[in-house]
Amino acid sequence: MSNQLILGVVSDVPVGTARQFDVDGDLIVVVNTTEGMFALEDRCSHSDVALSEGDVDGCLIECWLHGSAFDVRTGIPTSLPAITPVKTYSVSTDVTDPNSPILITKGTN
Repeated sequence: MSNQLILGVVSDVPVGTARQFDVDGDLIVVVNTTEGMFALEDRCSHSDVALSEGDVDGCLIECWLHGSAFDVRTGIPTSLPAITPVKTYSVSTDVTDPNSPILITKGTN
């Protein structure tokens, strides 16, 4: 079963940044890139720390602790030491409208 949830609006996550949202106890990071908005489990698969505290570079988010980078489109790590992907969530929004809601679908990926 999937659930569509509103996390905020586009202006809550400026392009080139990431923001953590708590969804029923699950921490999710929303990343706004020039390619669109993406949502991932907010946990590095290597060190169990919040990815939302790391830097965003294009479609990569870097774990601040050991430097593992994850592709925000797929959740797949692109550098060591992480080797396990993180969960991704489907995002629906109109990034051209700062007041557009950020919708994620939970329970599908």
